[in-house]
Amino acid sequence: MTLFELQILDFIQYHLRSNIMDGVMKAVSLAGTAGFVWILIAVLLFICKKTRIDSISMSLAVIIGVVLCSIIIKPLAARLRPCDVNTAVELLIARPHDYSFPSGHTTAAFAAATCLFFCRSRLWPYLMLFAVIMAFSRLYLYVHFPTDVLAGCVLGFICGWAGYRSGVLLGKLPVWGKLRQRVRTQV
Repeated sequence: MTLFELQILDFIQYHLRSNIMDGVMKAVSLAGTAGFVWILIAVLLFICKKTRIDSISMSLAVIIGVVLCSIIIKPLAARLRPCDVNTAVELLIARPHDYSFPSGHTTAAFAAATCLFFCRSRLWPYLMLFAVIMAFSRLYLYVHFPTDVLAGCVLGFICGWAGYRSGVLLGKLPVWGKLRQRVRTQV
């Protein structure tokens, strides 16, 4: 953690906060909590036969991100959150109980968006915009340092690619080939 990172967070707190932004940032952050938004998107993609592989790929990307970020890296890095360093800031959300580095919300968001980019889904630009807003929300809410969010972006890109590649490999299994044939004949 650097003084510069705290200055960035304090700048956001003192110059960008508003009642409207408070509500939006809390809602965006809540949508990413426990993977709610990613589970919902994966289910909706799975319903349509044409996007089942995309759904599975995106789910794998998010799962890979959770394992790497929350189970492996966070306990190893054991970085305090900015709200633990500067306790004078009033949090708008409940204080997260895990470590700060990297941002799990950001990792999951970028993993999903990046995976759908590689899958050539029409949804990827919207999810990428949402991922950027999700990343900013973690700074706005004073629960992550900028380098936590940056690391979450990078890790998310890697996990998104890994999820895509895993989905491609699964798509080559005979059962998925038969599914693709049925979808093509029905369209």
